[in-house]
Amino acid sequence: MNQPENKNKPVTRIAVFASGSGTNAENLIKHFSTHPSIEVALVVTNNPDAYVLKRAEDAGVPAVVMDKEYRISQDSVMKLLEKHGIGFIVLAGYLLLIPSWLVRQFPEKIVNIHPALLPRYGGKGMYGEHVHRAVIDSGDKESGITIHYVNEQYDQGDIIFQARCPVFDEDTPETLAKRIHELEYLHFPVVIEKLIAQK
Repeated sequence: MNQPENKNKPVTRIAVFASGSGTNAENLIKHFSTHPSIEVALVVTNNPDAYVLKRAEDAGVPAVVMDKEYRISQDSVMKLLEKHGIGFIVLAGYLLLIPSWLVRQFPEKIVNIHPALLPRYGGKGMYGEHVHRAVIDSGDKESGITIHYVNEQYDQGDIIFQARCPVFDEDTPETLAKRIHELEYLHFPVVIEKLIAQK
């Protein structure tokens, strides 16, 4: 029904940056696989052993491992992104700080998902199990996810969206992580889709 409308809409090509297993990357690839105007066109990782590489290969999405020398070369990174026609960057479990020149090149076009309710439990080293353990140890009764724009500081960009879940007395980092993952898979693709539609 909407096809004629979408036919001439330029396709927004997303690069997903991930450092580990890549379940969010895989979820995004699947979500956008049939979308008329958004596609995941590239997966980027800093970790040559990251399982996200296998997920990208299985999905037929090009993937690149950036070593440190590559990452700090503005010219190399921009050439890569231009080669793949990237117009939007999504961080999905990417553990390195995005350089300020890349933030400037993609103003309000780089977003991150954090597995807690920022501004609490953010910053360098606060990822995965470390975050869930800190939430449980604090005695907080709720946690959740935060989707935010990326700036030059870890987890400090403007908040776009948050979703919440309870923290139970008997929770472990693993059981809390399971509920957090469910929120991520449910909301992250939808929020990205809405953001890109507004651009």
